[in-house]
Amino acid sequence: MRKIYDRIVDLRGNLITVAAENIGLGELAEIHKSNGTSTYASVLNFQGDLVTLQVFENSRGISTGDHVTFLGHQIQATFSNALLGRRLNGAGMPIDNGPEVFGVPVDIGQPSFNPTRRIIPREMVRTNIPMIDVFNCLVKSQKIPIFSVAGEPYNQLLMRIANQTDVDVVVIAGMGLRFDDYQSFIENSETSGSLEKSVMFIHLATDPLVECLLVPDMALAVAEKFALEGKDVLVLMTDMTAFADAIKEIAITMDQIPSNRGYPGSLYSDLAARYEKAVDIDGGGSITIISVTTMPGGDITHPIPDNTAYITEGQFYLHDGVIDPFGSLSRLKQMVIGKVTREDHNELANMMIRLYADSKKARERQAMGFKLSRWDEKLLRYSILFEERMMNLQVNMPLEAALDLGWLTLAEIFKLEEVGIKKEIADKYWPKEVSSDR
Repeated sequence: MRKIYDRIVDLRGNLITVAAENIGLGELAEIHKSNGTSTYASVLNFQGDLVTLQVFENSRGISTGDHVTFLGHQIQATFSNALLGRRLNGAGMPIDNGPEVFGVPVDIGQPSFNPTRRIIPREMVRTNIPMIDVFNCLVKSQKIPIFSVAGEPYNQLLMRIANQTDVDVVVIAGMGLRFDDYQSFIENSETSGSLEKSVMFIHLATDPLVECLLVPDMALAVAEKFALEGKDVLVLMTDMTAFADAIKEIAITMDQIPSNRGYPGSLYSDLAARYEKAVDIDGGGSITIISVTTMPGGDITHPIPDNTAYITEGQFYLHDGVIDPFGSLSRLKQMVIGKVTREDHNELANMMIRLYADSKKARERQAMGFKLSRWDEKLLRYSILFEERMMNLQVNMPLEAALDLGWLTLAEIFKLEEVGIKKEIADKYWPKEVSSDR
């Protein structure tokens, strides 16, 4: 039943306060302006009979005498297969000049999936990116962020993952995007052939703040419906720092007592409620989440990456245009490495990382002018090959080809007895003939 109120008590920025009763948190309301137009708002908070709402669009033109109609339900996304290939804003409205999307209304912001229907992650999601597939496997139903700083190619990395993963549906949630980043996502989906399996929910930096908060909930609500139909869904969210900053701005406007660095005390719960949507459904599909978290000033102790690290299952640390093998971690890789992948996977990955760590020390000795040993010189040559063949984000190859290339790289620089590989693994995978002079 709709409830209509004709007195707005307070106006502050995009927030309005109405005296109302029996209103639910997150409930949708329509504001009828005196000029004959209308706009929508959602309930953010209530104290006694005072209800605070966030207006979706600019609050310009709203007066205290306007009528507010509460619609009796929360904000809803529209779900149907017609979403594939479409672009929508945070309110779920098309922004691609296409027709209106018709389908089943789905409440957003619902609790995460029933734990009794979840199964233990045990399948790998292939990306054809060696720094992910070889060293920090992405696992189906994993939730993992990309920690980076502004200016790094994290959106390009997301686009590569969207193009190359073996999933059924890709849902992109863009928050606070510049127009050129938004245009890049469009051009990529059109040229890569991934358009027909993609859905985009986009909030531009110039769009209303409340839509930034709605974008991840819209994307995840739709992803969950696709997963319930048995599809494997990959959700790519960028940038969760913009999402957290939107929460902060609204909390400040509402005069809430701030916590660490001005962020509200609910920040952890706000982030966890979205990340915990990652799931592998027993008898159904799955939701895998990769998000971007830009660290202000590169500070990993900032509240946003700090809280994120407690919730997620590892991170990809992107800096200087590459995924750092030492700052990155996939806590679920042990579920698949050497079990659903080749038996040599774990042994090879560990050895390559250990040798690369040793090569960094050799570089330090070289930079300080110390005389290098023959072993140091080998490590330096190895580091060059490792960075070209494994760390370069332009490299695109299946996991098995990357493993073979890893063995070849070791054999081109080192002798078998120098690397300490297990005999049973070395006998099977160490290249028998290598043309390079060691």
